[in-house]
Amino acid sequence: MTRDEALDSIEANVENKNTIKHMLATEAIMRALAKRLGEDEEEWGLTGLLHDIDMELTEGDMSTHSKLGADLVREMGASEAMAHAILCHNEAHGIPRESQLDKALFCADPLTGLIIAAALVRPDKKLASVEAKSVRKRFKEKSFAAGANREQIAQCAELGIELDEFIELGLKAMKGIAEDLGL
Repeated sequence: MTRDEALDSIEANVENKNTIKHMLATEAIMRALAKRLGEDEEEWGLTGLLHDIDMELTEGDMSTHSKLGADLVREMGASEAMAHAILCHNEAHGIPRESQLDKALFCADPLTGLIIAAALVRPDKKLASVEAKSVRKRFKEKSFAAGANREQIAQCAELGIELDEFIELGLKAMKGIAEDLGL
């Protein structure tokens, strides 16, 4: 599966522009994580890009979200490792995260929301003006971007990456695609 094929499938299955931006942001972080950890950047990036492909198809029903997504990516030719990471990124299924890919997607997913929220409270609403230390400060504020699960983000430790480095890596990755994110 190529990135263009993945984007075509997203276009066919996802209408919400913010969901697409979240998927692009997750892809960027996953690629950066793969590079940092010496993993397959293409596989990790595509996993991040496709992880929420079924969100609208399942109408946000967490009991089915990611099960359909895993099936869809398998049909598209994704590896079993990619499908498993997509499946287990939704805690509702209780499927253990085993591989580095599983763990990376799990902690990268909510980090995008925290970083986007940090950009949106800036006067210019741009990622360029966000600093990692301000994201770290906001991380401690439970009411800020409340949907960004802090415990999930902190699972970066399972990858051998400290939280500060993880936030910095994620912010840098997202700044690299700021134009695509409209930020």
